[in-house]
Amino acid sequence: MKIAVVCANGKAGQFITKEAVKRGLDVTAIVRGENKSAAPKSVSRDVLQVVPEDLKGYDAVVDAFGAWTEETLPLHSVSLKVLCDALSGTNARLLVVGGAGSLYVNPEHTVQVSDGPEFPDAFKPLAKAMADALEELRGRMDVKWTYISPAADFQAEGERRGEYILGGEELILNEKGESVISYEDYAIAMVDEIISGNHIQERISVVGK
Repeated sequence: MKIAVVCANGKAGQFITKEAVKRGLDVTAIVRGENKSAAPKSVSRDVLQVVPEDLKGYDAVVDAFGAWTEETLPLHSVSLKVLCDALSGTNARLLVVGGAGSLYVNPEHTVQVSDGPEFPDAFKPLAKAMADALEELRGRMDVKWTYISPAADFQAEGERRGEYILGGEELILNEKGESVISYEDYAIAMVDEIISGNHIQERISVVGK
């Protein structure tokens, strides 16, 4: 299976790339500068400059873009639109590294994690930017997308346990009552979904066991 990881130099991108290579996938990193990921092949391209020709021939494309500052938060929507436009009408799947703030905490799907009183104010702009991008993605019926939200506590330095629990639109907890997952275990879930393709045009979520 041939895949491309966009923004493979980022933290999530590096873990996903490493896991995909480990599992025997044919991986190309699409990065803005020098390739620092485990991918044996790379293409130098800013995510905002990606065109259809760049993504031609891939079975799946991973969007690992991340922005954190106030002025760059709108790029979550902009970059996702660029990738969707490049993949529009093709059979290639787009898998997006999402956020947890937009997960719902009630069956009616009217209250999100970011609406809670304990959600840090500092992260609310990021949560809103990613939620807006997800809503725009939901309207892209021309793209075979899958949006994967991590647990609320997404740990870059967390332990690799090799197991996770798969959920949907609502925040889920493990047996300890925790919503936590390491970047490594998230990468396992991402690569599993790349291989299976079980959730086309769906948002799914994952929590570590």
